[in-house]
Amino acid sequence: MDNCSIITRPSLNLVGISYCGPYSTLPDEAIRLQTEMLAKKYLLGDHIRSTVLYSPYFGNEVFAAYWACYEVQHMSEVPEGMVQFTIPEHRYATVDCSNKRIGEGYEQLFAWMQENELEKNEHAVALEIFYVDEPHLEEIPVELLIPIK
Repeated sequence: MDNCSIITRPSLNLVGISYCGPYSTLPDEAIRLQTEMLAKKYLLGDHIRSTVLYSPYFGNEVFAAYWACYEVQHMSEVPEGMVQFTIPEHRYATVDCSNKRIGEGYEQLFAWMQENELEKNEHAVALEIFYVDEPHLEEIPVELLIPIK
C-alpha cells in the first residue's frame, strides 16, 4: 500500500454535467457522462485550465450523484446544460490507479484508510481525477481521492 497517501487539495472551480440516479447504474452512466463531457469540452474554450477530467461524486447505498467536469477560471456565463461550482479545499486519502483498475484502487485505498484509522468526511465530495491527455487511449491514469476528517 505504498501507493496511498494523504494530500491537501486547494479549492477547485469546475464546470460540468451530472448524472443522478441509482448507484447500481454506475459505472456505465459515469462512462457515458465522461464521453459526453469530452465531446463538449470545446464549449469551455480558453477557460479550461488543463486536460484533466474531474469526476466529483456523492452517494449512498442506493443513489449517486456523479459529475464530469473541467477545472476552469471563473466563467460569467456557462454553456447551456452545464453547471459551475467550487469544491472547497480538503484533505484527502489518495491512491493512483488506472481507469481499468478503479475497483482495485478503491479496495486498496479503503484498506489503507482503515489501517491508518482515517475516517471519511461524509459531508464532502470524493473525486476521481482522470489524466486524459489522449482521449482515445484505452487505459489512462486515475487518481482517487476520498475526503477525510
